[in-house]
Amino acid sequence: MVTFAPIKEMFSSTAVTEEKEPLMTPTSDTMISVRDLWKTYDMGAEQVHALRGVNLEIHRNEYIAIMGPSGSGKSTLMNLIGCLDSPSKGQYWLNGHQVSELDDDELARIRNKEIGFVFQTFNLLARATALHNVELPLIYNGTPAAERVERAKGALRAVDLEDRMSHKPNELSGGQRQRVAIARALVNNPSIILADEPTGNLDSQTGVEIMNLFEELHKRGNTIVLVTHEHDIAAHAHRVVHIRDGQVYKDEQIRKD
Repeated sequence: MVTFAPIKEMFSSTAVTEEKEPLMTPTSDTMISVRDLWKTYDMGAEQVHALRGVNLEIHRNEYIAIMGPSGSGKSTLMNLIGCLDSPSKGQYWLNGHQVSELDDDELARIRNKEIGFVFQTFNLLARATALHNVELPLIYNGTPAAERVERAKGALRAVDLEDRMSHKPNELSGGQRQRVAIARALVNNPSIILADEPTGNLDSQTGVEIMNLFEELHKRGNTIVLVTHEHDIAAHAHRVVHIRDGQVYKDEQIRKD
């Protein structure tokens, strides 16, 4: 799962005017719960339903891939799960918070606290060191300088980049840059790691190394949601949800021996 630029900047969103379902509080082991989630856009005189009543639950420490072709709605679902946009209708719970009706400021606060993003294009500051890039989420939330340096160092150690802390992105390989991005995603101890096509700009061997790292992070207890259109990448997950025409049409567990 494409960068996470909110789609609402491109089109004006239209609420689906139907009665709201009563709130259904998810169980304590549920990390993500969406119920009857819709997203509708105005495109001139036409309404486009990007999501059509999606229902999905993701439990703590699950490793799940969301797959779908272009136009399937997976990017829209990604924006909603990542608190980068709000649904037109339906409920979304993230780690016990009912977030589907929050305003932009509240969404930003939840996003910074609960979600670690990993992007296909790394999204690193070109003139900043690896350490400073990893510090950024802690700067935004006001963490004191000494604490954020230690936490950033710890996150880089967790992805085996302790010896590259002072290097800038142009001094790192593609795989090392993605490891910096993963360390940045980890530094806030988020509820979930949301990875959008994380191997899209990497060669196949480096892609395998990054997917092995995600597997290790999952074993350490992280909840991982991976968005991809590649079957071989999705196969690393333990569960694959397939999106088509704005709806979930298949949800399968992958056996891991």
